Amino acid sequence: MTQTYTIIEQKLSDTYTPEHLLVSDESHLHKGHVGARPGGETHFRVHMVSALFEGMSRLDRQRHVLDCLAAELEGPVHALALKLQSPREAAKDA
Repeated sequence: MTQTYTIIEQKLSDTYTPEHLLVSDESHLHKGHVGARPGGETHFRVHMVSALFEGMSRLDRQRHVLDCLAAELEGPVHALALKLQSPREAAKDA
C-alpha cells in the first residue's frame, strides 16, 4: 500500500465509519495521461457504503467526500472516482 492510499483509507474510515470501503489505486491504468506521475498515486477509485449517506443526494455525498479529501486532491491525487452508497442502496445491488 502506498502512503496516499493509506491516508485516503484512514480519512474515509475515520470520517464515515463505513460498512464497506474499497480504495483502489488505478494510477497504473493512466500512465502517459495528463496528471499521471511515474511514481503513481494519482488516480484512485473509492466504493464506500456508509449510514451517513442515508438521505443525502448523490451530489451532496460527493461534495462531502471531496471536502474530506481536499488536501489529497490539492496535492498528489489527480483523479478520484466515487461510488457512494447508503446501506439500503448497497443491499439492493447485492
